[in-house]
Amino acid sequence: MLTRIAQLSTRHPRVILLTALGLALLFGVFGASATAHLKSAGFTSDSAESSRATRILADQFDGAEPNLVLLVRSDQGVDSPAAAATGTEITQRLQARSDAVGVRSYWTSPPNVKAALRSTDGKQALIVAYLTGGDDVAQKSAGEIVGELDGNTPGVTVRAGGLAAIYHEVNGQVTKDLAVAEGIAIPLTAIVLILVFGSVVAASLPLAVGLFAIASTLAILRLFTLFTDVSIYALNMTTALGLALAIDYSLFIVSRYREELEGGADHRAAAIRAVQTAGRTVLFSALTVALALAVLSVFNLYFLKSFAYAGVAVVAAAAVAAILVLPAALVLLGDRVNAWNLRVPLRRLLRRPDPVARPLEQTGWYRMVTWVMRRAVPVAVVITAVLLALGSPFLGVKFGYPDDRVLPTGAASRAVGDELRAQFPAINAQLSTTVVLPGYRGDGSPYAVALSKVNGVSAVLSNAGVYVSGNRVGSTPPGMANDSGQYLTVASKFATFSDDSRDLLEQLRAVPAPSATLFGGVEAMNADGLHDLGSRLPLAAILIALATFVVLFLFTGSVVLPLKTLVLNCLSLTAMFGMMVWIFQDGHLAGLIGFTPTGYLVATMPMLMFCLAFGMSMDYEVFLLSRIREEWLASDRTNAANTHSVAVGVARTGRIVTAAAVLMAIVLGAMAFGKVTFIQMFGLGLTLTVLADATIIRGLLVPALMRLLGTINWWAPAPLARWHERFGLSEDSAPEPDPVGYR
Repeated sequence: MLTRIAQLSTRHPRVILLTALGLALLFGVFGASATAHLKSAGFTSDSAESSRATRILADQFDGAEPNLVLLVRSDQGVDSPAAAATGTEITQRLQARSDAVGVRSYWTSPPNVKAALRSTDGKQALIVAYLTGGDDVAQKSAGEIVGELDGNTPGVTVRAGGLAAIYHEVNGQVTKDLAVAEGIAIPLTAIVLILVFGSVVAASLPLAVGLFAIASTLAILRLFTLFTDVSIYALNMTTALGLALAIDYSLFIVSRYREELEGGADHRAAAIRAVQTAGRTVLFSALTVALALAVLSVFNLYFLKSFAYAGVAVVAAAAVAAILVLPAALVLLGDRVNAWNLRVPLRRLLRRPDPVARPLEQTGWYRMVTWVMRRAVPVAVVITAVLLALGSPFLGVKFGYPDDRVLPTGAASRAVGDELRAQFPAINAQLSTTVVLPGYRGDGSPYAVALSKVNGVSAVLSNAGVYVSGNRVGSTPPGMANDSGQYLTVASKFATFSDDSRDLLEQLRAVPAPSATLFGGVEAMNADGLHDLGSRLPLAAILIALATFVVLFLFTGSVVLPLKTLVLNCLSLTAMFGMMVWIFQDGHLAGLIGFTPTGYLVATMPMLMFCLAFGMSMDYEVFLLSRIREEWLASDRTNAANTHSVAVGVARTGRIVTAAAVLMAIVLGAMAFGKVTFIQMFGLGLTLTVLADATIIRGLLVPALMRLLGTINWWAPAPLARWHERFGLSEDSAPEPDPVGYR
């Protein structure tokens, strides 16, 4: 198959390149509007109990859980004429909007509600509302409302917060961060590629394929928004993934093409051979990454599903560009692929001699690997112990729902959230749980009394009144009951997402209720999300392990190497997750990186990072094993031959794998310069994993273990070995010389 693809690409290179250029332009135009159609939510399933509770409150109780909070501040106090006029005028404007329900403010509320809407220092007050239409429509409406806040009243400031405003700011921040990341990644990538290849022309090819992948990614994201919900966070992550993989895949093929040219092959034969060998590695790598991402579709959260859909398509686009489009460019360039070699004038300037080719056995990589394999046991033990130690903080991991603190401190909705936590203890929705009694019209006071007696409950607001420790202490807040049922709000003394807060939710659910209940609020949303992830995690783990095993068996014909790879990948990922807990949960390096630690990780991120890192680590494993296997198949297949094959394979791939890892680290690491906390974690975590995987794992631990296993590395049961001989995927034979070469 690869031979036929390479022959097609190299036989009609101009047609292939012109078609690719046309598609890139079409993708760019079509994908330009992708950002406007992406959504910010998706961390909880629509079928979850908390989601159903939220919908009932929105539809039948005028949005009892406000998603828009306007914070009005005046140093003269919120009862000053200027503050009162501003607050009243904004309240009236919101009440006039058809998409805003449940509008309440400090200046228009009855006395029993008014106090909760005023800050403890008396200088700030709130206007709250629920914006209808779902998360996507609500965040756009929040953007319109923010744009209408003129701020022309002297001494009075108004800032917007709440979930709708947070989502609106996150959308804008993610778009800005993408531009920053690309502005960092593309120039640095170009510099590293020039250092790797020397030639400006050769260096530009992977970058061109990477830019094609970015255009493809935007078009793919836009296409999927026509059929399903796609997370805004997929914009940064899949764009970075597409760029990184496209550059990596192109690097492998261009390197092999230049190697074949140096061996005397003509241009077309060299391109075809590069596709047969490096292209096979690209194909297996893309298949593994795509399968790893496809596993995310088993989770019932569109935050993860959108990465499954778009991610698989992006990986396919990067692989197709590298296998089909790149060979066409190589054939047309011919020897000019080595043109504009900047290393030549640089050596002249520094009066350095031209490099002299050395035998493979004298290279640094070969000497290092042979040193490692002579000390295989201590090397394997020490590295394994270090990785496990790095992973140990993950034993204390805590998960929580993302809030305004994912944004930088200068963001308006973040500032409002900080003030709510500090100055509005009675209104802070994050510390409350909502209990909906759909269809219940009876007396809710016994249930409210029982809930208020649970240890850790500070107050219960219900249709029957406000209860503290079983005693009624206040009158009934308005609107908590109607013909469709009623709801109660339970205020907690505990920090959100703490162990105490989770235990409190379970105790509240255990209190006998007069009818069916639905628990809502942030704590319930987090519990539902964790339950959904946990219930599907075993299936995801089995699928990703099975897919990796099958692909590597088809690639190597061994059952031992896939098992070894699974173990090493888990070891590498354990270290990465431990570092993420130490940094982002515990708050180490928070000042350096620029984020606010919350004491927990966003629950969906480890699963996403696991699938992506697992797939990407196979990129280097497949490339390394392909060279080791070439040597092994050409040897007498003894223990000594296994050791030599490993040394040769690492020596031949060490430089290019390291370069590929550096390039991928640049692209992914650029995301760490963003301003959304869990995207910073995503970029930094994958960057560290890629670098460790390409150096410590593939350069040290893999050779040590393969030396210890010896010929067992290549073992498979006889029936599977025969099956692989018949159906396994192997390299196509070398092409016959073509009389019509592109010299």
